[in-house]
Amino acid sequence: MWLCARTSGMTKKKIIEFESKGALLGRAKGYLESVERFLEEREKAVPLLLKALKLGDDDLKHEIILLLGSFAKQDAAWPLYEMMTDPEESEDSRHHASIQLRVLFRFLKNPQPLIDRLFEDLKAHDPIVRLNAAFALGWEGNAQAAIPLIELLYDPDTRVQQTAVNALSNLRDDRIFRLMLDRLEHGSVVQKITILLNLWRFYSKRDEVVSVYLKYAEHENAELRLNALVFLGTVAEVKPHLPVYVRCLSDREPRIRALALREFAKLDRADFLKLESKIRDMLRDPDMKVKRAAMEVLKAF
Repeated sequence: MWLCARTSGMTKKKIIEFESKGALLGRAKGYLESVERFLEEREKAVPLLLKALKLGDDDLKHEIILLLGSFAKQDAAWPLYEMMTDPEESEDSRHHASIQLRVLFRFLKNPQPLIDRLFEDLKAHDPIVRLNAAFALGWEGNAQAAIPLIELLYDPDTRVQQTAVNALSNLRDDRIFRLMLDRLEHGSVVQKITILLNLWRFYSKRDEVVSVYLKYAEHENAELRLNALVFLGTVAEVKPHLPVYVRCLSDREPRIRALALREFAKLDRADFLKLESKIRDMLRDPDMKVKRAAMEVLKAF
């Protein structure tokens, strides 16, 4: 009987804990479904959501992070940091926390203690901690983060390098531009691609950025050529650079040939007619995706 009673007691205790957790998560979902209710009951809603942040699944955590980051910035900052650096959390949740932390930094009354902690994390042994710390520090105007982030451009972990490029670009500091060009010459292929992806952020350097994309559209590495062409299309019109796109129709990389064809869809009819025969020639391309791209462009006109 003692064993039964003990087992019964344990079962009862488990049920109580389960119901308590379930009730808490249920109330949390109620606030997530109604922002108006959250705002009306903010004083009790925020502590409850912070508890639920430690108990819910990843999807629920992401929703809570977004809500708290939007309407309870001061209360959310340190809990988001704790989630970001918690090895027990999923990598996805940790990254979501770093994203939201970066967004709310400029709204904090006294962000410096948290910034200082993130500077320490840039030197952490765990590359995930370094990566998320770098991401969180990459917000416009955070000039004090420039030098610590620059050091991460040479981090042994490739993903940390990529995140450092992204974070530095987000600072929106034109003084970083020359450094990016230097790493574009001497960095790894992966880092070069990440830099090409971020150069468009330097708005005041647009002409130089276009020149860089044009240069790398002729690079011997197919991935760099492809990415340069992709990003060229985001910062410049097709017409001024038609010779580049026409040359790409002969590129040995089929993805580049297909991309060049798709860019022709942005032309007006007069310019299209000048290239129509070249586009029709691509219907005989050995790659099916290139043929399909040529057909789509011809149908568009």
